[in-house]
Amino acid sequence: MADFDPEKFEDKYANYFTELQRAYKNAFETMNDRFDSELVHAIDQQVLNESEPFYEDGEFRIELPDEPRERVTAVVVDDEKFTATLDRYVDEIEAELRNVFGLDDRDEPKA
Repeated sequence: MADFDPEKFEDKYANYFTELQRAYKNAFETMNDRFDSELVHAIDQQVLNESEPFYEDGEFRIELPDEPRERVTAVVVDDEKFTATLDRYVDEIEAELRNVFGLDDRDEPKA
C-alpha cells in the first residue's frame, strides 16, 4: 500500500501509476465477475480508457469522457442497463482507489 499524499496525486501518473493500474484492474475483475462481461469489457475499453481519476475534498472521483453512452459500440445494450453498469463500475473504481491507498470511509490515511 502506498503512502498517500493528496498533493502528489496532482501528478498522479508520475507518482502513483502502479497504484492506479491496480485499482482499475481490481475494479475490472470485480465487475467482470458480477456483470455482463461483454458490456464490462466494452465500458472498460471504450469509456474508462479515457477517464480521469481525481482526488478532491477528501474523496476520489472519476471524470468520464463526453458522451460515454455513444462511445460503446461493441455491444448492444439499452440505456438503463448501460447507465446502471457504468455507475456501478465508477463506484467500484472509487472504492478500489480508497482501498489501494489505504483510505478509510472518512477518506483519511490509516495510521
